[in-house]
Amino acid sequence: MAISSLVPLSTLSSSCLFPCKLLPNVLEKTSTHRRLLVLKCSSSENGSMPADPINLRHPYISGNLTPFNFTTDEAANSKQSYKWRRVLLKVSGEALAGDQAQNIDPKVITMSIAREVASVTRLGVEVAIVVGGGNIFRGASWAGCSGLDRSSADYIGMLATVMNAIFLQATMESIGIPTRVQTAFRMSEVAEPYIRRRAVRHLEKGRVVIFAAGTGNPFFTTDTAAALRCAEINAEVVLKATNVDGVFDDDPKRNPNACLLDTLNYSDVTSRDLSVMDMTAITLCQENNIPVVVFNLNKPGNISKAIKGERVGTLIGGTWNSNLANV
Repeated sequence: MAISSLVPLSTLSSSCLFPCKLLPNVLEKTSTHRRLLVLKCSSSENGSMPADPINLRHPYISGNLTPFNFTTDEAANSKQSYKWRRVLLKVSGEALAGDQAQNIDPKVITMSIAREVASVTRLGVEVAIVVGGGNIFRGASWAGCSGLDRSSADYIGMLATVMNAIFLQATMESIGIPTRVQTAFRMSEVAEPYIRRRAVRHLEKGRVVIFAAGTGNPFFTTDTAAALRCAEINAEVVLKATNVDGVFDDDPKRNPNACLLDTLNYSDVTSRDLSVMDMTAITLCQENNIPVVVFNLNKPGNISKAIKGERVGTLIGGTWNSNLANV
């Protein structure tokens, strides 16, 4: 706001004043009395704030925030052109296991996720993560075993995602990434409850937010949770990290001649019954115009490439182009 003039308080109406802090030292001395002067402030010629097209599109993204561990000058020098400013990374439980027989491969989490996410968050890209739990327990597979109903099996699977989220949080914070875990149902001793505005504020402060426990409801997958959280926090894309290079026209494990698809429409996924995401998740993305990038988590550099909007894997519901947004 610019200082347009210094005028006596008595000459101003309350309707023309913005809430300003009075300056006690700004006094005009006369021979008979003192008159207190206030600053008449205006944000523009017509008294209204100028519209910011980026903040109108993403009202919770602040353009004045400096990434953590960066000074203002360093942040300015590190700005690059990226396709997306706020992304949601969906990490499947199977991808966390890697090629190991154990439930979690520490090398996958430390090397492929934590360090690559750190490299982009320090440049100002806001990253949220939804983590699956299939490496520990998959509810749909256990439903019906030993009298276990589907709802109970899904709740156990949600607890498995919390275990993965806490492991991922500890790994990220060990290399200096501020992280928060939010769960869909309350587990106050180990994580925050999911609160949309709090999650957005964490992202604005440069923290990585890990969403666990899916949607908090049975019969919904973590893919659906990823699409839902992406829409709620105004993220621009879902990045689905898997253990394959992208979407193929056939199962590459059975058909070595299967071709990797570069781009797809939402309707292609449903009509061709491609095993990308469940129908609820892909429909939610389609209704909210959220593109989905499917890529291989196990290849070094793929996470940072996907977050930066570089061509990697398969893009659903969008087109690869060079029109990148400045961070």
